[in-house]
Amino acid sequence: MTSIYGQTIKLFGSHPEPAFESEAGQTSVWGRQWGCDNDVGALRVCLMHRPGTEMEIVDRNRRIEEIGSFGDLDKGWYFQSDTVPDWDEFRAQHDGLVRTLRNEGVEVVFLDSIEPDGLKSLYTRDSSIAIKGGSVICRLARSIRRGEEAHVTKTIAGLGMPVLRTIHGTGMVEGGSFAWLNHRTAVIGRSICVNEEGARQLEEVLAWQGVELLRVDLTGYSIHIDGAMTMIDVDVAIIDPDMLPYAFLEKLKELGIRTVEITAQDNHAIINCLAVRPGRVVMPRGISNRTADTLASMNIEIIEIDYDKVYLNGGGIHCSTCPLVRDSVH
Repeated sequence: MTSIYGQTIKLFGSHPEPAFESEAGQTSVWGRQWGCDNDVGALRVCLMHRPGTEMEIVDRNRRIEEIGSFGDLDKGWYFQSDTVPDWDEFRAQHDGLVRTLRNEGVEVVFLDSIEPDGLKSLYTRDSSIAIKGGSVICRLARSIRRGEEAHVTKTIAGLGMPVLRTIHGTGMVEGGSFAWLNHRTAVIGRSICVNEEGARQLEEVLAWQGVELLRVDLTGYSIHIDGAMTMIDVDVAIIDPDMLPYAFLEKLKELGIRTVEITAQDNHAIINCLAVRPGRVVMPRGISNRTADTLASMNIEIIEIDYDKVYLNGGGIHCSTCPLVRDSVH
C-alpha cells in the first residue's frame, strides 16, 4: 500500500523540468537569470573590488634585485613591476573603469570583504567564473591569493547567485585563463596557474550544460589566456599569435572566429580588454593606428581609458572585472 507521503508526492509531482539553469528555473527560485554563456553579450552585472589599504603592504624598500621588482619572501607578497605607483593615481584609474562601466549601463557590485594583505584581490576575474545559472568558485594557484575564494563565495551568495561548483582537492583554476568562444564552446589555458585536475572539474559542470571545454597549453610561465586572447565580438577575438599554439589558431578559424593580431607598436595590455556588448570594448590606451584601423573596419567600437598604473600590479581591465550576468547572443 502506498504511504500517505508517497500518495502526496504522486499527486503533486516531482518536477525535473524546467532545468535549473533555464530562465524559468532561475527566475522562479533565484529571482533572475544568473550567469553567462558568452564573453561579449551586453554586460549586466559585474563584480569588482576597489583597491584599498591592502596595497600599503607594498614596501618600496623591499626591492628584490634578481627579479627587478618588489616583494617579501617571509610575508609572502610581491609586486611584480619595477615601479610602484602612487596609490591615489592607482585607485583613480580603477575608479575610472568603474565609472566607464556604469556609463555603459553595467551594474557594478563589489566584494564584501578581502584578506587584509590581499593586494591582488582587485583582480576579481580570477576567483570565480560565471556560467549558465550561476558561478564556479575557483581555487587560486598562488599562496599570495589563497583565501580570496572564501570572500568571493560569501559575496556571490549574498547577491543571491547560485554557486554551482567549487574547485576542490588539488585542482587549480583561475578565471583569467577561461574564455567563452561561443555558447557551446569554452577554452581553458593550462599553465602554472591552471592544472588538468582543475580543468577536469570545470569541464564536468560545463558538460552538464552541453558545453565543450577546449584545453590550450600556454607557453613558458604565462599564467592566463587573457594575456593572449580576448573575445571582443560574437565572432572576433584580439590575439597575440605568438602566445597561442597553431592548432588553437586553426580551431578559432574552424569556429568562424576572426582574429585581430596585435602589432609591436601596440600596448600589449590592449588584449586584456572587456566587451560591454557585442563589438563595443573597453581597452587601455596604446592602440596603434594599424590596429585601430583594423578594428574600425570590423565595426568594433573602442572606449579607451587610462589603466597603466593598475597594470603594474600584474593585471589589466579584463582581470579587474568578473561578469556575473550577460545577455545571450545566440
